[in-house]
Amino acid sequence: MTSYPTASVRTLALVGQAGSGKTTLAEALLAAAGAIPTIGTVERGTTLTDYLPIERALHHSVQLGVASFEAQDTRIHLLDAPGSPDFLGHALPALTAVETAAVVIDAHHGIEPMTLRMMEQAGKLGLDRMLVINKIDIAEADLAGVLDQVREAFGKECLPINLPAAGATRVSDCFFAPSGEADFSSVAAAHQQLVDQVVEVDEALMARYLERGEVSPEELHAPLERAMREGHLIPVVFTSARSGAGIAELLDVIVRLLPNPTEGNPPHYRKTVGDGTTPFRPEPDPAAHVVAEVFRIETDRFLGRIATLRVHQGRIVPGMQLYAGEARKPFKVGHLWLTRGKEQVALDAALPGDICAISRIDELQFGQVLHDAADDADMRAPRPDFPASVFGLTLLPKTRGDAQKLADVLHRFLDEDPCLRLERNPQDHETVIRGLGELHLRSVLERIAEEYKLEVETRPPSIPYRETITARAEGHCRHKKQTGGAGQFGEVFLRVEPLPRGAGFAFESEVKGGAIPATYIPSVEKGVRSVLESGYLAGYPLQDLRVTVWDGKTHPVDSKEV
Repeated sequence: MTSYPTASVRTLALVGQAGSGKTTLAEALLAAAGAIPTIGTVERGTTLTDYLPIERALHHSVQLGVASFEAQDTRIHLLDAPGSPDFLGHALPALTAVETAAVVIDAHHGIEPMTLRMMEQAGKLGLDRMLVINKIDIAEADLAGVLDQVREAFGKECLPINLPAAGATRVSDCFFAPSGEADFSSVAAAHQQLVDQVVEVDEALMARYLERGEVSPEELHAPLERAMREGHLIPVVFTSARSGAGIAELLDVIVRLLPNPTEGNPPHYRKTVGDGTTPFRPEPDPAAHVVAEVFRIETDRFLGRIATLRVHQGRIVPGMQLYAGEARKPFKVGHLWLTRGKEQVALDAALPGDICAISRIDELQFGQVLHDAADDADMRAPRPDFPASVFGLTLLPKTRGDAQKLADVLHRFLDEDPCLRLERNPQDHETVIRGLGELHLRSVLERIAEEYKLEVETRPPSIPYRETITARAEGHCRHKKQTGGAGQFGEVFLRVEPLPRGAGFAFESEVKGGAIPATYIPSVEKGVRSVLESGYLAGYPLQDLRVTVWDGKTHPVDSKEV
């Protein structure tokens, strides 16, 4: 497939609460553009972006879906992000790859926790934001009330680009042709609000507006892009992915109003210069050095590791050599793909703004910056604010011979999901996997069983208890053993005292007069440390204490280092 010029590219991430209809909305957009023949359904498991067996069983996305398609002479890269908080490790990376975050709201439920979270994260990254109020055909939905909620939560910058009409069976445009009817409010009033909001960012346009009383949509385009880029305007659109209301209009908004990569805010990278760092923002210039970022890793049985990346600068073609992060050895790009769900379509070149995939490059990792100049190895991409992975399960393969295979599979999942952690408890020799919640880890276990045919037993992780002391004490120990010839002898006087929580272990020597030769002091410390490992009360490791050896005795023949 041939590449599109950067000005004809749009990148969009559908984010928001689980159940708001993001995947169905993606299906509706793909069908409206002619990219798929019919709209799949989540209930039947026939959607393009939810192709994992667990996604079809849960009726929810668990990983980030990618669908690139063409509409109105424009290439649209659409990302379908999971909406459950358990899968933020797949949802947040979507925001690093796009110009626009489209936050989808269920018209019946209104603003929900993930609505707030994704609006905040998109704002922090400087993305253009758009709100999509979906499921407007639900009879119980208070559409005017939801719009009021939106403006109360996110400010007066949230203005409708269209409004529901004819009992929410269609929408009326408020920007290009503001002359229709609406179920609430007024199309003309909404258009007036949009114009007033947009001209505030352009003094020259405001002067013409005040003089003439009107400006054309063409005159509003550049200042509208600036208003969205600066957060001065957050467009609101109404849709029903099920009935199709507002879908054609949304596709039109994506093509005609959303920013192309030359109009959005580029990412904030940092480059090392001398002893410090300096900001670096890629330019969407295909003739410049390559700068691209890996935001998604997936392992396929046949294609191996697939890295999905966003090209910010330069031009990537099959056969060229690139560097990954700080690596000094380049890798060769084999095939270059556009992704549409599970399908891969060959691409002849990826330009700034393109989201593409490359396979069989094992060293590629999430968050790496790819470049074609070794001097750019010190470039760093901002990392999303991932939550802590605190929910844990101990994993044990049912068949002992599967232990290594399970370890290999788990490390593949760690590469795919930045919110998964693997721990090895040295005290109980347990393998513990940690994630964001029960559903998160359940999805991992089901994928292990489904994709790799491994049977795994689980149990709650053992609590890693520790022992410590609460008061200062002294004691001594004499070791003497005589078996003929050179024997064994040593005597030490020790003092123990508590340290603050988290201080660890400290060993000191106050031996004077050579009562214990200096060469033997390390052996004393070694013996103390071995006792700390096995504990005293219940066999748990001792910590947060200081041990001081202050006197002792040795024998010139029987004493020796251990």
